[in-house]
Amino acid sequence: MDPISARLLARHPQKIDLSLDRMRALCAALGDPQDTLPPVIHVAGTNGKGSTAAFLRAMAEAAGLRVHVYSSPHLVRFNERIRLAGILIDDATLNAALDRVEAVGDAHGIGATVFEATTAAAFVAMAESPADLAIIEVGLGGSLDATNVIDRPLLSVITPIALDHAEFLGTDLVGIAGEKAGILKPGARGLVARQSEAVMAVIAARAAAVHAPLTVMGSDFDAWGDRGGLSWQDEERFMDLPAPALAGPHQFDNAGLAVAVALELDLPEAAIARGLETVTWPARMQRVTAGPYGETAQSADAELWLDGGHNPHAAHALAETLEARQARAPRPLALIVGMLANKDSGGFFEALKGSGAAVFTVSFDGAAADPEALAAVARGHGLGAQPAGSVSGALDLALRLGAGRVVICGSLYLAGEVLGASRETWPL
Repeated sequence: MDPISARLLARHPQKIDLSLDRMRALCAALGDPQDTLPPVIHVAGTNGKGSTAAFLRAMAEAAGLRVHVYSSPHLVRFNERIRLAGILIDDATLNAALDRVEAVGDAHGIGATVFEATTAAAFVAMAESPADLAIIEVGLGGSLDATNVIDRPLLSVITPIALDHAEFLGTDLVGIAGEKAGILKPGARGLVARQSEAVMAVIAARAAAVHAPLTVMGSDFDAWGDRGGLSWQDEERFMDLPAPALAGPHQFDNAGLAVAVALELDLPEAAIARGLETVTWPARMQRVTAGPYGETAQSADAELWLDGGHNPHAAHALAETLEARQARAPRPLALIVGMLANKDSGGFFEALKGSGAAVFTVSFDGAAADPEALAAVARGHGLGAQPAGSVSGALDLALRLGAGRVVICGSLYLAGEVLGASRETWPL
């Protein structure tokens, strides 16, 4: 565990308690730093938040803007959650911000959770560092998420909404949509990804209630892959853009949403194109070549990929990505899967049952599902599966059995362990 994570866990409750009361009190005692941030783009949704934010950051930075970013979770180091003007926050600055948050919390008897303390520290650090734009990603839900003390965003962005975090948000998709739509604010335009009809109705109702104008993918604009690039169109323009550097068909939608946001910011087309080409975002179908895992795969002339998607919607995106890759260059496929015990593993494997992959299940630090039980779920959905003792053991076994394309997937926590062990250069 990195030092910042250890500090936070020792000092704050790790529980998730969706409420704005503590966060509003904490921010008020700190002088409401969230009200003095650069113009804010607030991003909510179930899947694609991080990728969309990464596309947008790359585009804005290509246009010469200084961009703050707040995202979660981290993969290897806690500092990944906060970027100040494009640079990961350093330990001294982060510890100083946490010192202020904790001193104020103690003085006012505010028992902030880990995420609330982190969010407040991010706001403090961002408010004191010059930048042109702040991209703030919701942690969980929307209306009651700690980031939703931001009352005056420049733009609100809602990525695809699906089922996840059922223990906090429930299993009613309409109710979840209501939570996510809670980031829409009076007068601030909302830009919305392609959604189901029921979800879109909830978002539209919330937008009407708070008088937030909407721009919706699939009706006001659209994006699609065409001739090796990204085509983007609205009522006023058509653009031929480079294909997004992030792998997978679903990234064309995430990129298309980011383009719509970039145009609201009046970013030039050249910067938008450059951002699509230069974007990086780890553990989203990331090719792993360095470190022990990557080198092991390369020595067997096999590809190794890493994907942190952990719910059925993300598994469908992974299945589409693998189907396209297998169609272009077929190879024996293996999945090394580890998941949190509270995730919908059945829905995850159901989405991947047509892949024909051999499955090897593993554990990781934290509340991971038992590999034996996880393998049984995979077999119940038509996949050949067996538990393995570790990622390295699973990889060795998959390669011995002839796998030529291996994907480690199922959890961002597992992805973080893999990146931490692989000496990857991300994040910089």
